[in-house]
Amino acid sequence: MSTTDKTQNGDLSEKSDETTRNVGVQSSVNKQVELQEQAEGGEAEDNISSPTAEDKSADSQVYTATSLLLTTKKETSVKTHPLTLDWAFGINPALPVFSLLDQDRLAVLYGCSHVAVIYDHASSSQHLLQGHCSPISCLCVSEDKRWLVTADKGQDSVLIIWDSYTGIPVRTMFDCHPEGGVTAVALSNDSRYLVTIGAGAVQRVCIWDWTNETEDPECQIDINPEYSFQNHIVFNPTDSSQLLSNSGSQVLFYTWDKGIMEYSAPEISNKTFNKTVGRLTQSVFHSGGVQAFSVTMAGNLVLWDVLKGSVTHQNKAMKATKLIPLQKNGITVLTLCDSFIVTGDVKGHVRFYDENFKLINWYSDFNLEAIASISFSKEIPASSIEGYQEDCTLKTKPFVNRNFVLSTVSAAVVHVKAQGSVAQTLLNEHAESLDAVACHPKQPLVAMGSRGGLLKVWDYENKRVISSRVFHTDKQIQCITYDPQGFYLAVGFASGAVQILDPCTLQQGEESFHYSQDCITHLTFSHDSFFLATADTGRAVTVFHLCKEGSQHVWKYLGRHRSHYKPIQDLLFGVQLDSTQPRLISLGMDRRLVEYDLQNSKKNELLILSSDRIEQSAVPTCMAWYPPLTTEHFLLTASDLYKMKLFNVTTKMCRKTLLGPTYGTPVKKMLTLPASKDGDPSSPYMAYITQNKVGVHILPLDGNTFKSTALLCHPMGVSSLACSYDGRYIFTAGGMDKTVFLWEISFPALEAAAALGGKELIPFYTLIEGGRDGELFKMMEDLFYYCQLRNQGIDSMETRQVSTHIPLTEVPFVMRALGFYPTEQELEDMQNEVKFSRYAETGKYVTHIDLEEFIKLYVNHRPAFDTSKEDLFKAFQVLGVLYESGQLVMTREELLELLQSRGEPMTEEELAECLMTLPDLGVEGGRSETRTLHCKDPESLLESKLPLNITVDTFATDILGFSSASQEPPPEEGSSSSSQLSKAS
Repeated sequence: MSTTDKTQNGDLSEKSDETTRNVGVQSSVNKQVELQEQAEGGEAEDNISSPTAEDKSADSQVYTATSLLLTTKKETSVKTHPLTLDWAFGINPALPVFSLLDQDRLAVLYGCSHVAVIYDHASSSQHLLQGHCSPISCLCVSEDKRWLVTADKGQDSVLIIWDSYTGIPVRTMFDCHPEGGVTAVALSNDSRYLVTIGAGAVQRVCIWDWTNETEDPECQIDINPEYSFQNHIVFNPTDSSQLLSNSGSQVLFYTWDKGIMEYSAPEISNKTFNKTVGRLTQSVFHSGGVQAFSVTMAGNLVLWDVLKGSVTHQNKAMKATKLIPLQKNGITVLTLCDSFIVTGDVKGHVRFYDENFKLINWYSDFNLEAIASISFSKEIPASSIEGYQEDCTLKTKPFVNRNFVLSTVSAAVVHVKAQGSVAQTLLNEHAESLDAVACHPKQPLVAMGSRGGLLKVWDYENKRVISSRVFHTDKQIQCITYDPQGFYLAVGFASGAVQILDPCTLQQGEESFHYSQDCITHLTFSHDSFFLATADTGRAVTVFHLCKEGSQHVWKYLGRHRSHYKPIQDLLFGVQLDSTQPRLISLGMDRRLVEYDLQNSKKNELLILSSDRIEQSAVPTCMAWYPPLTTEHFLLTASDLYKMKLFNVTTKMCRKTLLGPTYGTPVKKMLTLPASKDGDPSSPYMAYITQNKVGVHILPLDGNTFKSTALLCHPMGVSSLACSYDGRYIFTAGGMDKTVFLWEISFPALEAAAALGGKELIPFYTLIEGGRDGELFKMMEDLFYYCQLRNQGIDSMETRQVSTHIPLTEVPFVMRALGFYPTEQELEDMQNEVKFSRYAETGKYVTHIDLEEFIKLYVNHRPAFDTSKEDLFKAFQVLGVLYESGQLVMTREELLELLQSRGEPMTEEELAECLMTLPDLGVEGGRSETRTLHCKDPESLLESKLPLNITVDTFATDILGFSSASQEPPPEEGSSSSSQLSKAS
């Protein structure tokens, strides 16, 4: 992860800051514990010592905060990062939602991908708790709602404790469960101790005294895997030395003291009561701390009690004593509130029981899906009984209860006001994969659609929903897009259906088409809004056009063509250079760029104008129209080899190859941002996404890596990208995490970061091994001037003409001498890049190149990463055969046949020459600069140098000379620049 990622994700970078916070936290928590112990003891000591200077921590916001201090207004301070997370649309319905309600605020805490959100409904504001690099796996809140805990799973897992009043992270614990992260977490009633359950194959339970600076747990124990996966844990509210956890089939009871932890697993099955128990969901201790309860999906409650004769403080053995059929519906949630036992079920009902399991009250008219969590506010119910429901007992007393927040499996969050039984929906988000997002071209509106069929349009400036619709017939929304005028909103479904909607009402007239049985992956409108094109997983492109019938305009089907033999990666409309007619192009994994003849296409007949192969080995991933920064017009493409290429829009010639962003995975989608008032008008900008990151790049592209930045946006993968009409915001859809993030762009911060990289060639020196003073750069200089000597004749005695340029024809030899061996097509692209670099402006070809331009050419064209043994292994998986020994093997004849017939074919003489120059197969001493290598019998040489059966190890180590440590070919000893250049020749 880059430095930008860590900064943006809220990592605690200053140890002193964390120490100060911990001092404030420790004193604050200890003070709460002390007051609670005094209250439980009945009287306080008279001679309490005054707080020390350290305890006061006057500069600590955490210590001095007494209520909500989160900023509710949009901050106007200068942004120090190019991208800042501004808003999170969505919620993780698998995580509980916690009430932070008090007299001052109506706020809740919930998880959203790798971010925790404190949402204040009254002010319609969010405070985003950023610090995780993996999706948050569990949450918990202290009894007094002051401390929040978030944890994640996966590599480099993190657990963070936050102050809910300020939103400040007060403690960060790295790799507390390195075997797989944290699956469940809970705080003790006094907030002093924290318990975590690991997510490894063998789960570990750890108790942490988190207010101290110790890095090790107070105690820990491993759970026997036969008790199945424990996913829920709680402390005994009256005794922090006791805990319980449960899986779907087993409840475990824990005791710990003085660093020693034990657990017991009492029997619980259908044989225990000779009845169906059901799958266990949640468990709690009784408020008295002696008994415990567990609920099941069969509607039962299991009562746990202490075994007689086992009443010591150290070990209270528990036993399932009763199975109480509470209700018919499966119970998903169990919690306690004051003296009530509260349950939530699969029907969306909430029920309150007394300590004798008598039903006191229930809420069943909210029309909700299955309840996922219930959280009560810390405020005490009003003394007045007016407005409260009557309970269902014979005495019909007023049912006085706290307000609470509940969440459902369908991603709804509802606040229930007990006084008056008023239910208020706080959130109603997407419950299934959210893959589609699109921005209105002229208004601050963003549309997002999920596979659950929910389509919502938000006003992202005011953070409110404008309209929404649920599709039932064609349910799974895969992609959406607005037309350039904002008159239409097209929706593509996984079923192959396409609907064209009114962008305000989200209703359609007759514009619903179903010409494909495959999932729609791309939608795009022409610039004049008269054409709509789609691409699907069937590798076909379908076009619709707007026709005038009478006084109305109606969308009609034009044609369809299966133009690719591999999946379509991107689809774009453009404008013809010599007219205003639209042009349509598609890009596929088959490396073909296809343009369609819209003008001559007829109904049911979509014609192809041209089809060009644009890559040799790289797989293109996306494309975009390059801004008109020069007199020549280009199409920009990106590939899986971290390269970007500019193609002439008319000739389809590759005019430039550039090093793209290298942030872990290749660019998968990119778009040019509209002009913004904050940006440099002379420098357009481009937004892009990789597998899990979002970034911004300053144009024009030149290979300078300092002009690009990226940070983590969706750890599980980002599926779509959109930008606002004014170029100020970027939207990313996370797919499986059911989230859309809104990112604010700071162009001054981006320009400042680029300026720190230096001017002219300074950024490119950092891309060369050793930099400006390294051996590679010195070798470049030597080879550069040696080319001039060789071009003027090695044996010439005339006065040398030293120049700053070399002929363009010498570039291939210098590249090979530096260890970069491009294909013939790549060499042609290099020469065309230099040759036509000034043709559009001057009408003349460039025939020479200087050192500065050569360095840029070398940095941009060479592979972004060296070939490794893993790359060879992947090639052998495709080309080799698995032998009985378990190794992938290629025969000598198969290897030679492939090299002489596939790709750019090589002759036997060329193969023999190449093999003789390899470190482990060649002859010693090399050759002179003027002599050509010649082999009289290349076939015999190949047979003698290559074994009959070739494995990956043989090919990598014995033939290519890869060392097992670096996986790179070792340099030849005693080799000089001249000898290397001669071998490259």
